[in-house]
Amino acid sequence: MAKNKLAKFADMATYDNVFQYSFETLTKEGFPLKGKWNSFFGNDHPVVLELGCGKGEYTVGLARKFPGKNFIGIDIKGARMWKGATEALNEQLTNAAFLRTHIELISHFFAEDEVSEIWITFPDPQMKKVNKRLTSTRFMKEYSRILKNEGIVHLKTDSNFLYIYTRAMIEENGIRVLFESDNLYNSNLQDDILEIQTFYEQQWRSRGLSIKYIRFVCPRAKKWTEPDIEIEIDQYRSFGRNARI
Repeated sequence: MAKNKLAKFADMATYDNVFQYSFETLTKEGFPLKGKWNSFFGNDHPVVLELGCGKGEYTVGLARKFPGKNFIGIDIKGARMWKGATEALNEQLTNAAFLRTHIELISHFFAEDEVSEIWITFPDPQMKKVNKRLTSTRFMKEYSRILKNEGIVHLKTDSNFLYIYTRAMIEENGIRVLFESDNLYNSNLQDDILEIQTFYEQQWRSRGLSIKYIRFVCPRAKKWTEPDIEIEIDQYRSFGRNARI
């Protein structure tokens, strides 16, 4: 029988690869590894984040493929994160860790220039709430504070709405794009990083949905401008969000 949430939370409280800090603790005491994540990993390898990591499939998959980088999965839903954190422990992946927090608080956990790359994998497109989109200028400001100069952001999504919005945000702010495709698996990109597929990605592909991917540089912009654009909403909703096709 699958473990229930309380049992998973109890497990993670004992995991040395999982960090959980309340907002109250952060504001009073701060986070001890801020600016010192490499001391936790015991090396000076690049630090890569997966935002909204869910079950941690990408975090664990990347850690397996790239032992020369350190990966941190971030999500607020601990019961999902348990799966990836448990796999990482069982496989002794010392370059994988997990942080349970709201993404809005990311700058409390990482110092300037501490992060090399950010992965955003299949987030809720937030079609009605601009400020909640993980590629909105609100979040780009936060990313630019912790990313190294010329740090990279990866977006992988099934949502045409979010893909179009992100491209518009990029164009509005003069951001350099390294690669983009609105149909990743029919593109000519040869990159084993993209071979990693989450459970939900496989489900979306089985429904005939194309996967979009864009890789771009996050600049140290002093001012970010939201694009003024009307975008057609997706004609479906992701799994778990009142699916319709």
